[in-house]
Amino acid sequence: MSAVAPQPASPLLLSSQEILQDIFGYQQFRQGQQAVIEAITTGNDCLVIMPTGGGKSLCYQIPALMLSGLTLVISPLISLMKDQVDQLNANGVSAGCIHSAMSREEIQATFDAMQKGELQLVYASPERVLMRDFLERLQQLDLAMVAVDEAHCVSQWGHDFRPEYAALGVLKQQFSPLPVMALTATADDATRHDIVSRLGLNDPHCYLGSFDRPNIRYTLWEKHQPQQQLQQYLATVRGQCGIIYCNSRKKVEQISEKLCHSGIRAAAYHAGMEHQQRVAVQDGFQRDDIHVVVATVAFGMGINKPNVRFVVHFDIPRNIESYYQETGRAGRDGLPAEALLLYDPADLAWLRRCVDEKSDEAQRDVELHKLHAMGAFAQAQSCRRQVLLHYFGEELHQGCGNCDVCLDPPQQFDAVEAAQKALSCVYRVNQNFGITYVVDVLRGMQNQRIREYGHDKLTTYGIGREYSHEYWVSILRQLIHRGFLTQNISRNSVLQLTQQARPLLRAEMALSLAVPRLDSAVRSSKVDRMANRQYDKKLFAKLRKLRKAIADEEDLPPYVVFNDASLMEMAERLPSSKGDFLAINGVGQRKLDKFGVVFLQLIGDHLIAIDEQN
Repeated sequence: MSAVAPQPASPLLLSSQEILQDIFGYQQFRQGQQAVIEAITTGNDCLVIMPTGGGKSLCYQIPALMLSGLTLVISPLISLMKDQVDQLNANGVSAGCIHSAMSREEIQATFDAMQKGELQLVYASPERVLMRDFLERLQQLDLAMVAVDEAHCVSQWGHDFRPEYAALGVLKQQFSPLPVMALTATADDATRHDIVSRLGLNDPHCYLGSFDRPNIRYTLWEKHQPQQQLQQYLATVRGQCGIIYCNSRKKVEQISEKLCHSGIRAAAYHAGMEHQQRVAVQDGFQRDDIHVVVATVAFGMGINKPNVRFVVHFDIPRNIESYYQETGRAGRDGLPAEALLLYDPADLAWLRRCVDEKSDEAQRDVELHKLHAMGAFAQAQSCRRQVLLHYFGEELHQGCGNCDVCLDPPQQFDAVEAAQKALSCVYRVNQNFGITYVVDVLRGMQNQRIREYGHDKLTTYGIGREYSHEYWVSILRQLIHRGFLTQNISRNSVLQLTQQARPLLRAEMALSLAVPRLDSAVRSSKVDRMANRQYDKKLFAKLRKLRKAIADEEDLPPYVVFNDASLMEMAERLPSSKGDFLAINGVGQRKLDKFGVVFLQLIGDHLIAIDEQN
C-alpha cells in the first residue's frame, strides 16, 4: 500500500493566512513563505533555502495543518525536535517526536497516536526513518508530506555531509507521488543541485531567499592576547545571552572556568561530556539561567533560542557554512546582534594540516576549498557581508555599513589596471588553475610547473612582479568577492571569469579596491550595545521577569512563552485590551487565552504606577 497523494486543502480547513495569525500569532508572511506553502499543498516538491531565523519551519508547519494526514519531519538532533514540538504544543498543535532518549513505552504511545490520526506532525531522525519497521509503519499511514530539515547534510558538497541523509531518496521511491520539502539555511549552488538529485525531487519549486542577516554586525579582531580580548568584549555585553565557539574541548573548559571565576553565568558544552550534563547546560541556556555557553561545534543545530545577542568564534571555523550557521544563532528575533571572530593565521594553518591528513581525496579537496574560502573571509579587505553573500551566490553591490571593514574602511585605490592584469592572467592560463598558481605566473616565478605548461612564455608572465604574493592574493580575493571571478569547487577551486569581468577587461568601467593590508596590526573595532528602540525599558524588564516565572512554572524555555521581540513590542505599544494584545507579533489565540490576562494586568499596573508618580 502506498501513501496517499495530498489533495489541495479542504474548504473547511483554515487558510494559510488564518493559521499564520490565529495559531502562530504573526500578521503577515515573510518573503517566499506563501509561495512555498501554495506549492507543497498542491502536491509539488520544494527546495527551500532560507537564512537562520528566516521562517523555514512555518513553510512546512502551516501546510501540515492545512492538509489531511500526517506530516513527517526529518530532523538531525533530539534537542531540535523537542524544541519544535514544545513550541507547536504551546500553540495548540498536536505534534510529537520519536528519538533514542525516549522510553519504549513513550515511543509506542507516539506510534499509536500516529496510527489513530491524532498527530499532525511527527519529528524523527534520518537513522530512525530508514529503519525497516519505521518504513513499514509509514506504509500504513495517510502521509500528507515529508519535510527534510538541515538538508545540506544530504550533499557530498555540503559542510556536514551525513551518509544516512544521502539515503533518504528511498522515501521518494517508496511513497511517490508524496511531496517532499527540503530545507536548509546553508547551501551553495553545488550543494543545492546535489540535494535535488539525491532526494529525487521532481521539478521542485525552488525558493532561494536572501542569505543576508542585516541585524548581525560582523567583526574580526586579530588575535594577540585572546583571553584578554574576550574578557574585554564580554564586559560590553554583560547580562546578555551569547555563545563562544572554540575548536577544542580543552579550550572550552579553560575559558568557561575563567568566565565563571569572573562572575559570568557561563557553562561548558562539548561531546566529551556526559549526556545529562549536556542536557542540563542546554536547558539552563534555553531558560536564561545560563547566560554564556562556551562550546565546540557539538553545540549546534538544536539551538532555537531567539534572544542570543552575540556569538564569538574564539578560533576560525572550518568553512563559511559553519560560520554562517553558527553566527546565525544570534539575533533570531530580528533585534541587533553581533558576531565576533578572533583570527590568527596560525589557526588556519593548523586546520589546513588537519584536512591534509584526510585519506578520502575527493572529500579532502572539498574541505580544502571551503577552508580557503573561510580564510579569504577572514583576510577580506572589502565588506565582510559582501564576501559572505557572494559565497552563497548573492551579490551586494555596496558596503553593508554594519561590519568592521565598513565601519573602519581601508584605503581605496584605482584598481582597473591591477584587476586587468589579474583577470588577463586567469584567462591566459585557460581558467584551469587556482589562486596560488595564477599569482606565481603574475609574479614571474621560476618553477618547474610553470615551465612544463609553457606559461613562462605568456604575455602575462611576470607583469605583477613588483608586488608580493600576499598583495596579489588580496587582489584576486577581492575580485572574487566582487563577482568578477568565481572559484569552481567541482574543479579543484580553479579561477574562472564571469560575464561581469568583460567590461572591466575592456576598461569600460571604473573599479576601486582596498589597498591590501599586509601587516598584522591589530584592527580596532568598536562594539556597540544593543541599538536603542523607543520602548519602556522598565516595563520590558518586568515583562521578562513575568515570562521567566511563567516559564519555570510551565517547565518551558522562556521564549516559548513569548520571545524578546514580542515583549519589546508590548513595552512599545502598551496594549490595553485583548484585541490590542492579539495584534502583537507572536501572540496567537492560544497564547492570548493562556497568558493574556496576566500580561495585560502587569502592563496596566505599570501604567497606573507611572501616573501616580507623575
